Amino acid sequence: MPVRWAAAVEEIRQDSSLEEVILSGGDPLTIGDSPLANLAELLASIPHLRRLRIHTRLPIVIPERVTEELVRWLRATRLTPVMVVHANHPRELDGAVQTALGRLADAGIPLLNQAVLLRGVNDRADVLADLSQRLLDCRVLPYYLHQLDRVAGAAHFETPVEVGRQLIAELTTRLPGYAVPRYVREVPGAAAKVRIM
Repeated sequence: MPVRWAAAVEEIRQDSSLEEVILSGGDPLTIGDSPLANLAELLASIPHLRRLRIHTRLPIVIPERVTEELVRWLRATRLTPVMVVHANHPRELDGAVQTALGRLADAGIPLLNQAVLLRGVNDRADVLADLSQRLLDCRVLPYYLHQLDRVAGAAHFETPVEVGRQLIAELTTRLPGYAVPRYVREVPGAAAKVRIM
């Protein structure tokens, strides 16, 4: 086990209130399958853990990353794996992506999507509705629509929160409830995402 993981794994082992571990930040699937499988095995040895959630954009931008080995170790772990992918526009969900996501879904891995509301990209109800429909065709549940974080260099993508609210309201008239993502934002210091709508 890499030294950088040892302290975190030990902290998880000592905290019996934890049931789920989230691999996120950067993209965990940029790490090879062998080290990830070893980490999953180590986490699975902690009795109070139940789930392993992986947040990744790679199945969308490099669908070839969904290898047989990846599916094998996800299926082999005692933990329930959940994968959260990041697609922002329906055009990202081409045939190769649908095939990759299908491999995961066929293996019984729950798939969720989180998108970011981006001005000029997906800030129209028809685009977001199409995104939700395409995700469902790929057996991915639309989960979150994030308000853009205010980070350097991204201000030109920011969409007003009121526009986001209007978009979600319109989606609720077009789509079944399970196809409407939760509209959320990150709030510094908050324990979880804060729901806007």
